Amino acid sequence: METAALIVVLVILLALFFDFTNGFHDTANAMATPIATGALKPKTAVLLAAVLNLVGAFLSTEVSKTVSHGIIHEDGIKADIFLPMIFAGLIGAITWNMLTWLLGLPSSSSHALFGGLIGATLVGVGASGIDFGMVLSKIILPALIAPVTAGIIAFAATKIAYSITRRYDNKPDGRDGFRWGQIFTSSLVALAHGTNDAQKTMGVITLALITVGWQSSSQADPYLWVIVACAVTIALGTYLGGWRIIRTLGKGLTDVKPAQGFSAESSTAATILASSAFGFALSTTQVASGSVIGSGLGRRGSSVRWSTAGRIAIGWLLTLPAAGAVGALAALLINWLGNWGIFIDAVLALAVIIGLFLRSRRDAVTSANAMSDVAESGLAIELPDTPPPTRRQQRIERAKAEAKARALAREKAKAEAKQKAEAKQKAAKKARTKGASSAVKVEEPEATRSEESK
Repeated sequence: METAALIVVLVILLALFFDFTNGFHDTANAMATPIATGALKPKTAVLLAAVLNLVGAFLSTEVSKTVSHGIIHEDGIKADIFLPMIFAGLIGAITWNMLTWLLGLPSSSSHALFGGLIGATLVGVGASGIDFGMVLSKIILPALIAPVTAGIIAFAATKIAYSITRRYDNKPDGRDGFRWGQIFTSSLVALAHGTNDAQKTMGVITLALITVGWQSSSQADPYLWVIVACAVTIALGTYLGGWRIIRTLGKGLTDVKPAQGFSAESSTAATILASSAFGFALSTTQVASGSVIGSGLGRRGSSVRWSTAGRIAIGWLLTLPAAGAVGALAALLINWLGNWGIFIDAVLALAVIIGLFLRSRRDAVTSANAMSDVAESGLAIELPDTPPPTRRQQRIERAKAEAKARALAREKAKAEAKQKAEAKQKAAKKARTKGASSAVKVEEPEATRSEESK
């Protein structure tokens, strides 16, 4: 029992550290676009995100129930087997989170957690320990549907935003009012992030407590101290780590305009909040990325760099199996060496975390050591310096061209009429001059004949 209690303490500490990495890894989901458009200053944005993550963690526990009473059949697994598996799964999630943070690979903290837990359980218990129906319905399908849905909503919202502000088409800063709206929408995203991501750590801790018998399996909701600990930890990670990442992401999203940012954040917040209410364990990073791409496509004249979009998708696909592989390796050591395997896993995990952190401190904050697919999604949209005219602008230009053509036609008609009048006047004058000269010639012979007769 003492060993089990020690492992539970290790699991809680690891889960809270994962919560911390989740905070600084995913801050950009809410605050990258308002930083890029100048709606919020970086420090203000990070502080606001931290506070709202803290508040959001108290609003719902549905996602926590999905983790603690959903993907793993904890009732049929002994505590002395299952607790080390949770420990190994967390090592897989944290290792993948830190590695992707350092290398700039697109990643989802949520899928890293699920992948680590699933990989460790498959090695330690077998396929019977996984509820694959729940994994499919609550994790896999939402991961495929939610980014597409968020992108479609953001695309439509961007179209609407630009259509109702057409009078500012020829004014480069005419839509700056959307920056104020971005403060509200980015706050909603931060709140939604707290309601979704903080609960995943609550679910892991609750799962460990149920396994060791410190919480009844009939009690789906986490204890209050678990909620408070997870909320404070993710908020602390958001504030301390988010500043470094969001500064990089703010520079990466240079193409995002205020109207686009407003639309993307609105779509992200709506999708995550709705999913949290239904207990879907979404990747907020994927949803935010889908919204950024959708809003970029909603702006006229834009096009997708499909190579970059493909890199984002590959990052999404790799996270779950890669974290699962690391979790499986950690579980394999435990299976082979027992408690010594737990000790070796802990030492290796600590060494990896410290090593990756020290490695990141040697480099400046650039896209090479702090990047997520939210930044990449901004780069996936190629926007011209001068976007093509809207249909309204095209109609105006056609009307102006037609009016100009009519004016030119009138001027030409007037010029032709004037030329004709002048030609007539010249002809009349010439005729009069010719008639006068003929009369003079007729009179001259008569005068000569009269002189001869005399």
